[in-house]
Amino acid sequence: MKSNLRVEIKQQKPFDSLEQEVHLNLERTAAVLTHAFAEALKPYDITPTQYNVLRILRGVGPEGLCRNDIRDRMVSQVPDVTRLMDRLEDQMLIERERSTTDRRQVASRITAKGLDLLRALDGPVVEIHRHQLGHMSQEQLRALADLLELARTPTASADHDIQ
Repeated sequence: MKSNLRVEIKQQKPFDSLEQEVHLNLERTAAVLTHAFAEALKPYDITPTQYNVLRILRGVGPEGLCRNDIRDRMVSQVPDVTRLMDRLEDQMLIERERSTTDRRQVASRITAKGLDLLRALDGPVVEIHRHQLGHMSQEQLRALADLLELARTPTASADHDIQ
């Protein structure tokens, strides 16, 4: 039986393994959902990664966070958090302040403009998630969330390098 994924990506031969099919299904699903999310954010002149940073900073409140703490909380890892923060600062969505006690520490905080942007996005973001996943029952969504968490949980046998 041909999988829906094979049809979508126009792959003729079977997958090498069920694990490969699942992995590619995860990648394909993430790509489709992320693309639609990025398109929904375009009118607001913000990327999903920038949105993620703003949400992190809104969540921590006025004390803000240092770059590495932001990096560690991000959903998707990015190679250059400093440049990402520079762009957000250029857009006046965040502000950064160097610590007076430790000059190496720079706290980033969301600005009033950044908070206004997130407030404007709150409804549309809920709607895009509802549009993307609202056809699934609460039980299906919970099961999917649990399975995805399980997939991210490392096991002893998975802690090896690809050879």
